[in-house]
Amino acid sequence: MSGSTPFRAGMVAIVGRPNVGKSTLVNALVGRKVTIVSNKPQTTRHRILGVVNRPDAQLVLVDTPGLHESTRRVMNQYMNRVAITSSRDADVLLFVIEAMQFTEADMWVWDRVRGLKQPLFLVINKVDRVTPKDRLLPFLDEMTRRVPASEIVPVSALASDNLDRLADVVGSRLPVAPPLFAPDVITDRDEPFQAAEIVREKLTLKLREELPYGINVQIERFAEEDGRIIINAVIWVERAGQKAIVIGQGGERLKEIGRLARIELNDLWQRSVHLELWVKVKENWADNEMALRQFGYEAL
Repeated sequence: MSGSTPFRAGMVAIVGRPNVGKSTLVNALVGRKVTIVSNKPQTTRHRILGVVNRPDAQLVLVDTPGLHESTRRVMNQYMNRVAITSSRDADVLLFVIEAMQFTEADMWVWDRVRGLKQPLFLVINKVDRVTPKDRLLPFLDEMTRRVPASEIVPVSALASDNLDRLADVVGSRLPVAPPLFAPDVITDRDEPFQAAEIVREKLTLKLREELPYGINVQIERFAEEDGRIIINAVIWVERAGQKAIVIGQGGERLKEIGRLARIELNDLWQRSVHLELWVKVKENWADNEMALRQFGYEAL
C-alpha cells in the first residue's frame, strides 16, 4: 500500500437471479471456496461473506441467495429477504447477469435494486461462453442503455477472466476505512457451517433432478479427538418418501454423499475427518418459521 493512497474497505453485495454464477464469482475473487456451488437454483440460502484483501482495499463480498419471484414457500420469502436486506446494507452493489441474456427474471431483480443509492456495477458473467467474441459488443451497448450503472464489467468467474479489474474498480468506490477483518480471515462462517454446506452441495450433485427442495443439513456433533475431526450430521427432509431417495438402494447413495463430502473436508482443512450421516423427516419444515429458525435461518 502506497503512503499516498488511502485504504478502503466495505461491504459488496452480489445480487442477481438464481444461476448467474454469483457463488462462483465470490469463490474466484476470494481465491478459495467459501460458498457452495451447483447448477441447482437457490443453492445459496444464507448470507455468506468472502473477504478479498488487496494492497489498497479490503472487499467484503456478500454472497446472497438468488432473488426470485416465487414466494410460495416461507423458505423462498426468507431468501428474498436476505438478498434485499444485504443489498440495502452494502457500500457497493454488484448486479450479476449472464452474457447474452437479460431475462424477465433479471429485470425483476433490477427493479428491486435500481432505486438503491449505492454505486452499482453491472457484472456480465460467463463471457467465456460467447462465440464469436464480437457478439458481445452489441449486448454491452444494449445493457448500457437498459441498466444505468457506475460501470459495466464483463468477466468469466469460472475462467478467472477480468477479475482483477473488477476488484480494482469496486475497491476504488468503497469508503476510506481500515480493514473490517484480519488479513488471515476469508469468511465469517465457522467450520460446522462449512461442513453442513459441503454435505448439502454433495446432496445437490448426487440427487440432481430428484433433489427435494426441502432438504437441510444440521450438524449435531463437531469435535476434535486424537487429531481427527468427528462430525455427526442429520439430513432433514420433508416427507418419508424423500428419505428413501436420499439413502438410496442399500444405503449406497448416502454412503457416496458422505464419501465425497469427507474427501472435500479433508482437503479443505488438511486434517482427517470422520463423518457420519443420518436422514430424518420433519414434515414441511421449509414452510415453518420455527423450524427455519431451529435450522439456523436467522430472522431478518
